[in-house]
Amino acid sequence: MTTTPLDREVALRVGLAARALPDVSPRHLLEVLIDKLGAPLTGEKLSHVTVTQLKTGLGSPDGEEDTEHLGAVSIPDYKAAVRILWGETGDSGLPPPEPYVEGDLPGSIRVAIASNTDERMDGHFGSCLRFLVYQVSRSEIRLIDLRSTRGADDADDRNAFRADLIKDCQVLYVISVGGPAAAKVIKAGIYPMKLPEEAEAREVLAKLQTILSGHPPPWLAKIIGVEAEARRRFTVEHLLEEDVGC
Repeated sequence: MTTTPLDREVALRVGLAARALPDVSPRHLLEVLIDKLGAPLTGEKLSHVTVTQLKTGLGSPDGEEDTEHLGAVSIPDYKAAVRILWGETGDSGLPPPEPYVEGDLPGSIRVAIASNTDERMDGHFGSCLRFLVYQVSRSEIRLIDLRSTRGADDADDRNAFRADLIKDCQVLYVISVGGPAAAKVIKAGIYPMKLPEEAEAREVLAKLQTILSGHPPPWLAKIIGVEAEARRRFTVEHLLEEDVGC
């Protein structure tokens, strides 16, 4: 076991996760995590730990699950521990949602952002801890809701559950989303946008605002209510500008 000092946040996650696992000490859990994820442990590594890794790691030394030991730890226990290791300790580090009434921001769209940490776009559709929901216009970005995905693990169809959580949104930003999940997102009337790197949520939305204020692509123009003929005109004008180097 490594003697490298643990980051305070990492140590807190491991300690809290051990409490969710009957008869598992923080030291034992730490040893398993280092074996599965490598040293030194970081918040980023913990954000990718899985239930399967914990189950096999807490099994017998030869890799086979110790059914006598595992009998004390239920699947919900493992899921709760994993979510703690991911960093889900509530929404206390997030700003409170702002009031919003339909029609407050004319010409705005509703955007969901897959998030695990603070007000960041750093989540994968199938595993993010929450969706940050914003109302975005050309001049304002307003956080209007925080939606936990906690119930997804117990749903018959986790992807459908997550898509239903944000069915009132028109756009979704994620780090990644699989094909079957993307199909459910699109079926719910949501346009998924994959970004290759994590970013502050408001930085992502500021770039979206720039697009809204300029030449939105046809799919986005349709969302904000631009008539079909105008959308075609915008597209032609944009192409002409590119041709002449404007």
